[in-house]
Amino acid sequence: MASGSPPPARARSISCQKSSVLMTRQSDREVGRRRHPTSPARGARRRRRTGQHGRVSNPAPPPVPYHATAQRPPWHTLPGAVRAALSDRLGAPVVAAETAGAGFTRGFAAVLRTGDGDTAFVKAASRAEQPHLVDWYAREAAILARLPAGLPAPRLRWTLFEADWYALCLEPIHGRLPRLPWDPAELAGTLAGYADVAAALAEPPPDLVALGLPRLADLARDDILWWGEVAAGREPVPPLPEPLRGRIADLAALESRLPGYAAATTGLTHGDLRADNVLIDVAGTAWFCDWTWLCHGPAWFDLANLLITGYASGLDADALFAAHPTVADAPDDALDVTLAALAGYHLTAAASAPPTASTHLPTHQRWTGEQALGWLARRRGWS
Repeated sequence: MASGSPPPARARSISCQKSSVLMTRQSDREVGRRRHPTSPARGARRRRRTGQHGRVSNPAPPPVPYHATAQRPPWHTLPGAVRAALSDRLGAPVVAAETAGAGFTRGFAAVLRTGDGDTAFVKAASRAEQPHLVDWYAREAAILARLPAGLPAPRLRWTLFEADWYALCLEPIHGRLPRLPWDPAELAGTLAGYADVAAALAEPPPDLVALGLPRLADLARDDILWWGEVAAGREPVPPLPEPLRGRIADLAALESRLPGYAAATTGLTHGDLRADNVLIDVAGTAWFCDWTWLCHGPAWFDLANLLITGYASGLDADALFAAHPTVADAPDDALDVTLAALAGYHLTAAASAPPTASTHLPTHQRWTGEQALGWLARRRGWS
């Protein structure tokens, strides 16, 4: 290496194709409490004028609707031995398959209907072609089997390994993705449901902890924080609006606080709480899906992640964050720290999505990063 040249850029793991911000290394990819003067403080936040339906700005929906991001293999392309084994385990031949349209991997995921009228949601992947997905699905199965009873989460029926394919079968949730822009009442119900989930995971059951779940503090240092790499010249500067191009040092300083904040938490958090990991059933109840990235960390981290789509929907995301039970003991700048980290993660990841992901992933990551950064810039008075 030439003298004075920057050290090699940190490698980004293949798991970024999931677009989760908790991409563990094992499956493929300090602490100041001073309140920023323009950051809304708990109990004394400056309220912006709201318009119709509580919106504070014009909605900016994702360029590709969440229900149409997936590029998955259809049922008939699975190996015959795998289809036969799944039909046998389901107890009757599969007569229809509704492929899941949401998500950013290329794994098989569909609601299967059998000849006797039963339905099941099945995910499956080839160990030879998609070993990372096999790891993710197996981890999710282990987590679902140990979640506290009564949570609005899919129930695991069984797992199967056949012809070098791994599959997990879940109870189907008869619902839909949330509508974007968010309906305020639907988002309120989702946030209330998440509060219950967070409370149940604040003191997780021992058999769940015994899985050796990762810690957000470690994941942040290893794979989430990227503004520091940009500032050091080890990562290219992502496209930024003119007013924010001089804020990279500020962004790096903000995101650097996340590991310390996360380390102080003993509970568990979902790890990938996005609008496309929520289903609204016919009764209006929110169900929380895709539990692969459960980790030790503060629930307010996932709350901020979910509310990026609330901000993009034109809603008062500041007020929604401040009013949520999960932020009761959060540092005053927890939201800004999280938004900085998520913005950097997604904006830099958009340039390095793996070919095994949906081709819509870079667009999604760029949009998510832009919304997180726009929200942060508004809070900080940077724009």
